[in-house]
Amino acid sequence: MATPLNQQPDQQVAIIGAGCAGLSAAAHLASQGVKVTLFESAPQLGGRARGLSYKGLQLDNGQHIMLGAYQHTLALLKQAGMDERELLLRQPLKLSVINLNTQAKMVLKTANWLPAPLHLLSGLISAQGLTFADKWAAVRLILWLRWHGFSLKQDATLQAFLSQQKQPQSLINYLWEPLCLAALNTPLTLASTQVFINVLRDSFTKSKHDSDLLLPRQDLSKVLAEPLAHYIEQHGGEIKRMHVVSQIQASQTGFTVVSKARSHAFSHLIIACAPHQLKHIETTLPLAIPPFSYQAITTVYLQFEPSLQLPQAMIGLSNSLAQWVFDRGQLCGQHGLLAVIISAHAPSSMTQEALAQTITQELTTAFPTLTAPIWHKVITEKNATFSCNAALNRPTHATFIKHLWLTGDYVQADYPATIESAVKSGINCAEVCLATLNAS
Repeated sequence: MATPLNQQPDQQVAIIGAGCAGLSAAAHLASQGVKVTLFESAPQLGGRARGLSYKGLQLDNGQHIMLGAYQHTLALLKQAGMDERELLLRQPLKLSVINLNTQAKMVLKTANWLPAPLHLLSGLISAQGLTFADKWAAVRLILWLRWHGFSLKQDATLQAFLSQQKQPQSLINYLWEPLCLAALNTPLTLASTQVFINVLRDSFTKSKHDSDLLLPRQDLSKVLAEPLAHYIEQHGGEIKRMHVVSQIQASQTGFTVVSKARSHAFSHLIIACAPHQLKHIETTLPLAIPPFSYQAITTVYLQFEPSLQLPQAMIGLSNSLAQWVFDRGQLCGQHGLLAVIISAHAPSSMTQEALAQTITQELTTAFPTLTAPIWHKVITEKNATFSCNAALNRPTHATFIKHLWLTGDYVQADYPATIESAVKSGINCAEVCLATLNAS
């Protein structure tokens, strides 16, 4: 790991954007004694991974799923002094998906007594609700991917790839599509096969614990943003909340960052906000970020009677608007509260009331004993993630400008727009910055 042994007194790093990538970069730099200032336009840190208060409860801006394979995220939390067991509920992978048209149910559970990837293959063979043809097709695909080193000669949409691999539609509905939406937040018709199989590779082929589900026990502000912010400030970093950056320009000594009508001078600059947010910053710097399209995520919170408990903490639905249902009573002690995820959906003209009613009807079909909800809360992020399309052109950390870098889940990486991708990008970008500081 690089260490800025030669950092000069006038060397200071500015980071614009305090999402997971910006926080990770700042924490990594601060841990090495770098003078770092983090600018965030919102009152809360964390980007999309943040909490909010509603009716006396702490909710998430969007319900997230993490995996045991998120090694960079877990290591960063440990570095910040956090205990994974207090923050996250770790469970061996168990996928339950209910088909609302037929009421049939698929249950796939990894064999935790076997090493990877045998734990997955055993789980596929013993899965409930899949035909023999479904199971054989899934096993055949996993073996094909291993034979080809989880690498494609040319990327393609996941829909085209699954068709080429002769995957049955029933298996796609029960397994591949739910996993694609959960991991990439991109429809099968657009999703990158290479990125999808990268997720499969890292989750199922190294350690059996990499496929564990990590479900937040608290809102994501408490899980990620607050611990990292505390760590950054403990190590001499400065965080400027509610500081909208209006302008960035090159200067003789580096860069000038304008926020709240005040100019701040820095020797190095990291841009950690999403590409679509840069349109609000005035600059003549040639950043050369390619255009991205985006996918929405809607989270529908429904509060039922506190006695409600689903069969497990996370359940999938197919042939429905709702895709994943989380029982926050089992996760966070918020009894009777369900969080329903709708990923990669097109713009809708439905009112929030109508959407909540539709979701309630689907839940009642899946769980007939449900009563009417007491209240609902709908949260839609229209630009939740970049659309992880096949053969997508993603920029690198480097720009055409000396001492200016990009970081974020969209920056060139093996992963889609996930917390792990953002954290890994932030750390890697910080390492590049540290190497430059060393050379000064």
